[in-house]
Amino acid sequence: MSFKTLLAYQKGFDLAMEIFLISKRFPKSEKFSLTSQIIRSSRAVCSVIAEGYRKRQYEKHFKSKMSDADSENSETQLWLEFALACEYISNEEKRKLENKSEEIGKLINYMMFNPEKFGVKK
Repeated sequence: MSFKTLLAYQKGFDLAMEIFLISKRFPKSEKFSLTSQIIRSSRAVCSVIAEGYRKRQYEKHFKSKMSDADSENSETQLWLEFALACEYISNEEKRKLENKSEEIGKLINYMMFNPEKFGVKK
């Protein structure tokens, strides 16, 4: 089984791409701050899930990576707050993106607390 089959990865990838497309509207002055940070954190969710899945033979490492993915997901939510406060996205866009992020967080937490369902040996 590939990390690409994981629902958390798939939804995380979709959200990262959606954020990337929306961030193209941000002002050029934000290129090296908000834009790069929100793109980096949203993409990191997927990359850390992939890393953790490859290390699933080690329960502690798997759980640690899922915790890192959850942290990156929370950071993405923070950057969405800034994007809204700076009026780069609407309330509706933020709500939609945040709902997707919360769903991803639930999936990541399920993986973290049920590692045996993802091939982790105890």
